[in-house]
Amino acid sequence: MSLDPQIKQSIIAKFQQGEGDTGSPEVQIALLTEAITRLTEHLKTHKKDDHSRKGLLKMVAKRRRLLNFLKTKDEARYTQLIAELGLNK
Repeated sequence: MSLDPQIKQSIIAKFQQGEGDTGSPEVQIALLTEAITRLTEHLKTHKKDDHSRKGLLKMVAKRRRLLNFLKTKDEARYTQLIAELGLNK
């Protein structure tokens, strides 16, 4: 389940660090968070969709690694990002 291009562009515009930035940890984490949210809703109605569940677990693990990286590099950016996304940590 890929994200709608318009939604993806709005997320990138909100979290980018500079013009044309699509690869910063903030952008990647925000995109993963949106995908995780949508896939979680999908799995609430399709409880036996184990293939999507495995993809969800991979996305959650990747987001966790990116969050750990950001926390070690710049804790202020990490704190601001989890506040904006509403993540628990």
